[in-house]
Amino acid sequence: MNNKIAAIILGAGKGTRMKSDLPKVMMPLKGKSMIKRIIDTLKEMNIDKIVTVISPEGDIVRREVAPYPTCIQDRQLGTGHAVNCARDLLKDFDGTILVIFGDTPLITKQTFMRAANKVREGYSVVVLGFTPDDPARYGRLKMEGDELVKIVEYKDATEQERAITFCNSGCMAFDGKHLFEILSKIGNKNAAGEFYLTDAVEVARQSGLKCTAIKGSEKEVASANTQEELALLESYLD
Repeated sequence: MNNKIAAIILGAGKGTRMKSDLPKVMMPLKGKSMIKRIIDTLKEMNIDKIVTVISPEGDIVRREVAPYPTCIQDRQLGTGHAVNCARDLLKDFDGTILVIFGDTPLITKQTFMRAANKVREGYSVVVLGFTPDDPARYGRLKMEGDELVKIVEYKDATEQERAITFCNSGCMAFDGKHLFEILSKIGNKNAAGEFYLTDAVEVARQSGLKCTAIKGSEKEVASANTQEELALLESYLD
């Protein structure tokens, strides 16, 4: 496994719950957009490729991330579909591919590197987890030793699974040799008719690939969907 790293930033979300006309990832955090903060962290890592997934109306995001390329998610069909929109730009990439949500701007380069190092150790899927004070609404990471067996959404979890406190942040790292093959096998037979990136763990394991999770801090994996959550992120930067 080589040391190359690429990143796919998911930036197609609208700012509806922010009560703003700006795309969510463009919301300012102490004078700098959330997505710009992510780009700056990746630049510090001397990352090889950065691709941002934007909406058809995402020109402002495209300009913000320039000169890095973008691809368009023409329909909102889930997180797995969003990542797959970057296929043409990264299908031949041989290295680690980070998948980062554009509203999660505080993850450190050290944490991204820890995830990449796990891929180099032979894991095809690495999930960034955390242990929140209140895990109620988060997906749970079901571990067996060092192996990640499954990501279970809270609404689908048994009482035993809901007792798990290790939760999914959304950020993941993949072996580029396997990412798009895994995505091609993710189905959308669910209530929303969407392709969920979280299903990648189950698909990978069915293909005989190894999955694991690493732990980050609750503050660094915090995301912002509302003005209140944005203010909380700002307080973490003080």
